[in-house]
Amino acid sequence: MKYNSKKKRTIMDFKLEEPPINIGSDISEKSFEMIKEEITAYPRYHTFSKEEQAVIERLIHTTTCFEQVIDNIYFSDSVMPKLQHLLKNKAKLIVDTNMIRSGLSSFYLNTYGNEVICYVNEDEVFDLAKKNGTTRSYAAVELAIERFKNEPMVLACGNAPTFIYAAINTLIKEKVDLDNVVLLLFPVGFVNVVESKEYGKRFLEHFDANGIILEGRYGASTMVVATLHAAYRLIKDYDTELGKYNGK
Repeated sequence: MKYNSKKKRTIMDFKLEEPPINIGSDISEKSFEMIKEEITAYPRYHTFSKEEQAVIERLIHTTTCFEQVIDNIYFSDSVMPKLQHLLKNKAKLIVDTNMIRSGLSSFYLNTYGNEVICYVNEDEVFDLAKKNGTTRSYAAVELAIERFKNEPMVLACGNAPTFIYAAINTLIKEKVDLDNVVLLLFPVGFVNVVESKEYGKRFLEHFDANGIILEGRYGASTMVVATLHAAYRLIKDYDTELGKYNGK
């Protein structure tokens, strides 16, 4: 074994260490203990309902960003009970990226019968995007809403802000019953991001629709996953029932 150093070193000089906490469920529990202890110092946190706080805590668990989440999160008035209701009624999860699909717990998806829909890599979507001069994300959500407009749906965006414009415009064009829809809007970036979230918020407020938005530039597909997992756990806490179930 070679070492790129002028000072001669040996394996015996280096002390091996192990993680202080090395069990996944124990790490998760400790993380949330630390979050709950630190989060009390943020006044705005105390203005949210218990269910909204559960989402906020899981978003912080995913990102470690207290200020970014607490200062910029927006909940419509009835979104938490509505989101849980749709999930329990086999809502389609229409997403902008397969990263969301990969991150979601198969345990929850199978338990509640929620199919994840992401058409962004479908040949038909490539053709539609080229024909209409849009992004694939725009074309993908148009197609998904047209196909599932009569079913409950959660429209979840963690990357591409054009998804938001397409979702809103298609919901209106197809005259979808907004009582069967929740929007989760967490795109990240510089171009179209702030504007798309503002458009989403205006839509929710104008139509008294339901959604969660992380305002500003910040966001991530992992935050969509965290929000859905928080909602699933609010429906039923399998962690407690099964004893440190770690499929969150």
